[in-house]
Amino acid sequence: MLNTETPSPRHPELDAYPTAQLVQALVDDQQDALRAVQAAAPALARAVDAALRLLQAGGRLIYVGAGTSGRLGLLDGVELTPTFSWPPERARALLAGGPSALLRAVEGAEDNASQGAADLQQLQPTAQDVVIGLAASGATPYVLGALQAARAAGALTIGMANNPGAPLCAQAEIGVLLDSGPEIISGSTRLKAGTAQKIALNTLSSSLMVKLHKVHGNLMVDLQATNAKLRSRALALTQRASGAAPEVAELALAQAGGQVKLAVLMLRRQLSAPAAQALLAQHGGHLRAALEEA
Repeated sequence: MLNTETPSPRHPELDAYPTAQLVQALVDDQQDALRAVQAAAPALARAVDAALRLLQAGGRLIYVGAGTSGRLGLLDGVELTPTFSWPPERARALLAGGPSALLRAVEGAEDNASQGAADLQQLQPTAQDVVIGLAASGATPYVLGALQAARAAGALTIGMANNPGAPLCAQAEIGVLLDSGPEIISGSTRLKAGTAQKIALNTLSSSLMVKLHKVHGNLMVDLQATNAKLRSRALALTQRASGAAPEVAELALAQAGGQVKLAVLMLRRQLSAPAAQALLAQHGGHLRAALEEA
């Protein structure tokens, strides 16, 4: 029996717990998720280095999963655009059962390997793409079918699974084992198996965005300020990175069209928006390199 399906020996009387004890048990059990990702850190680092060169060449991130895993992949990809201005067409997600499976479970869809392959092929994958397969069991046919199609197209394949010996990890070029162990509610992989996947995905995609120069220091200087909260955040980031007074930073940000990275360069190097844009482009969008140019 898979680890994720094996009944946990820790809390056999879970349904009899008083509320405080029940909540504490559920919270404490999540610590296994963090330990699983910590153990997988070397594999995640290999995945970052391998994916980076492909994304620098114009490749896409393509997430593939079913159920909870598929929804987590979709979430990770969607959030890259407002956070890092990553082009949405370069973060695609395939969910077994199609878009309707996002809101309602489509039973049986995950068992169709040929559909996974067909859905992946519709995206016309290339050798520059990075395909991330997600499955707690590590044996979901839909995901394995997509992975095989991705490999046939020459794409880099990364497999994330929560069970040792998972076919998904074995068949991917880079396997990321997130061995979170038995669930406190037997078989409910939306719990710590899902948490481990969420942490791993955050780590993978955020590391890539840092390496792609979308972060300066630890500041997200490539965000899209599309609402009041984000506009306020953009102003605060501009002030912090430039040291400028609020009104000065606000003016520069307006001249920069809301682009924090550009506004910071304008303020720090005393440049016009066009001159700063040219300098930033010269350095491939790397703010630190543009600031340090002699």
